[in-house]
Amino acid sequence: MIRRFYVHNFRCLENFELPISGQPSVLLIGKNGAGKTTIGYALEILQKIARGTNRVGDLVRPSDLARGRADVPMRFEIEVDLGPALIGPTIYSYTIAFEFPEGFKELRVLEERLTADGNPIFTRKVAQVSLARTGQAKEANFVIDWHLVALPIIHQQSRDDPLFVFKQWLARMLILQPIPSLISGESKGETLEPDHYLTNLGEWFTGVLAHAPAAYATIDEYLRLLMPDLKDIQNPAVGSDTRNLVFQFSNEQGSVTFPFKALSDGEKCFMICALVLAATRVLGPWVCFWDEPDNYLAPSEVGHFVMALRTAFQSGGQFIATSNNPEAIRRFSEENTLLLHRNSHLEPTVVRRIDELQISGDLGDALVRGDVE
Repeated sequence: MIRRFYVHNFRCLENFELPISGQPSVLLIGKNGAGKTTIGYALEILQKIARGTNRVGDLVRPSDLARGRADVPMRFEIEVDLGPALIGPTIYSYTIAFEFPEGFKELRVLEERLTADGNPIFTRKVAQVSLARTGQAKEANFVIDWHLVALPIIHQQSRDDPLFVFKQWLARMLILQPIPSLISGESKGETLEPDHYLTNLGEWFTGVLAHAPAAYATIDEYLRLLMPDLKDIQNPAVGSDTRNLVFQFSNEQGSVTFPFKALSDGEKCFMICALVLAATRVLGPWVCFWDEPDNYLAPSEVGHFVMALRTAFQSGGQFIATSNNPEAIRRFSEENTLLLHRNSHLEPTVVRRIDELQISGDLGDALVRGDVE
């Protein structure tokens, strides 16, 4: 679970802290341009680092600086509680800051640090990296190109190494903004790291079932609630190295088979939700940030969809959603609904909990009227 997430000088986020500590599920609301999706992009930068992207120019650009402020570092800080199931440290804190010196074409790393239960794993100032002493090993120091991030390239000693534990958790965090038309259901391998737009959903399905075959029961159970005529989901080989998801439906009138890409956009989202539920149950707990999960759904489907996700994260992990859909908003309470707001594109995003605001009547109706500021 994320205990603290702080961003400074990144797009519309300046001295911004997301107040979600202790909340298993959170809803972010606000007008277009308020910064909801930008929070997902900020989390994705940290995730890309954990997945191996180490070139600063592939993570952030000068255009990402808030209003072009090159005199102030761009900073990302995250603190997470990985729970009692771990043997070893449970509280991890990672910080990375970038600067854009005059005359440079790309940002460079100014500062980087990882701690576990308050103890340093490594620290870094510009090009100088210091690894903390572990066991009999002495403290190690080395120099790294200041346009490279250190976290992906520091070698972990084992799967119990705090460095490995944190990187794996961050890499497997789910940051989703699905575009169903881009999702074909084909796979040429397996992964536990779905991409932002879910274009590798087929690989994710294959990876989840390869690591935890019991996940299929959760997927099947959830989808049958939404599509009662579902009979089976198959993932047959269609070539020497390719598989393709196939859905079979049947009732008293007969049966029909569809490739995954022939499903509607909403039905594809049902499958994404089923995978999120299954993955966090059998492989998690993870954090899931889903940008507007109600997209592509009928109004009558939104409430059940959102509540299934909220319920799945009650026993571990964290679900963060963005939405302005009244049906989604009604499934959250005031203490775990956050309003993001800014008066203009020249001002930074401000975040406040709904229970701190004076709102008369239904929140969804107030948003429609434009009475929430």
